[in-house]
Amino acid sequence: MEALIGVLPGDGIGPEVMAEAQRALRFIEKKYRHHFVYREALIGGIAIDSQGHPFPADTRKLCAEADAVLLGAVGGPKWSDPDSNVRPEQGLLGMRSAMGVFANLRPVQTHPALYAASPLRSERLAGVDILVVRELTGGAYFGRKERTPDSATDVCTYTRAEIERVLRMAGELARTRRRKITSIDKANVLETSRLWRSIATELYAREFPDVKLDHMYVDAAAMHLLSRAADFDVLVTENLFGDILTDEASMLTGSLGMLPSASLNAEKRGLYEPIHGSAPDIAGRGIANPCGTILSAAMLLRHSLGLETEALAIEQAVITAIESGCRTADIALPGKSPVSTGDMGDAVLRALDTQ
Repeated sequence: MEALIGVLPGDGIGPEVMAEAQRALRFIEKKYRHHFVYREALIGGIAIDSQGHPFPADTRKLCAEADAVLLGAVGGPKWSDPDSNVRPEQGLLGMRSAMGVFANLRPVQTHPALYAASPLRSERLAGVDILVVRELTGGAYFGRKERTPDSATDVCTYTRAEIERVLRMAGELARTRRRKITSIDKANVLETSRLWRSIATELYAREFPDVKLDHMYVDAAAMHLLSRAADFDVLVTENLFGDILTDEASMLTGSLGMLPSASLNAEKRGLYEPIHGSAPDIAGRGIANPCGTILSAAMLLRHSLGLETEALAIEQAVITAIESGCRTADIALPGKSPVSTGDMGDAVLRALDTQ
């Protein structure tokens, strides 16, 4: 297979973790005889410094042409003034809009080797394998906004089309898993949630009768993620709820550094990135966990390039590396010396080589 992959290292630890993900992709290229072309561009704070805009025209062009885009991280204290007219996060929002991505996928899997890194007891972690599907383009983040010295308004708006397309993608993904969907809303309070619940009930009965649908309020979902997470399969929800629940769910795995994500459009062209931020406090020290970015590269292979065997190979290699005792500081065992970002990448490559 031939594919063009856009590479956007971004800010903070982004370039460090991106380098390890590219090493894994190049290993896959050689082992499975693919040809990937990597084209790099700027985004976020580094793009502001270099070109005065967080999402420059050449980056926009690359995102339009690439088969998939791999992102490191954006932002940092240098550009953190919320009242600034130009901020790194605008680059991320601009890229999502330009690529037309509307569904954010965040897998959450626990493994016995990482139980000790989680703040939860191990019996709460056994058998957790969740896919959260978050709507990405609507809701309060994108609604009308007003602010005066004494009041502020953020309008949450959803249309039937926006809801149907993310529900449909979640249904398709559920068919590849355990065929269970939990739709998360706040239908006892919010009109947008009542619309969401009504459409979910109609659509899944009509198009996915083979998928079991449950509805759950977001506050109950937040509780059950900590008490019985293994009962969930696919969670689908709106933008704000998904943003909060996925960060909560990351604690099941023990570290934000372990979690990948994919943001897909209707053609499954995607933006792939770890869910962690730019971590400027550790940038340049070579201690960041690259696993989230490496696993994001695996999701890229699966969802945009259709290379399931290769994706599984990377995912298994990450687990093998961790089980061998190779761990960065965020997931290190008590009394054990953590490894560097590069050492973690080396361990993943060794595991790939022995498969």
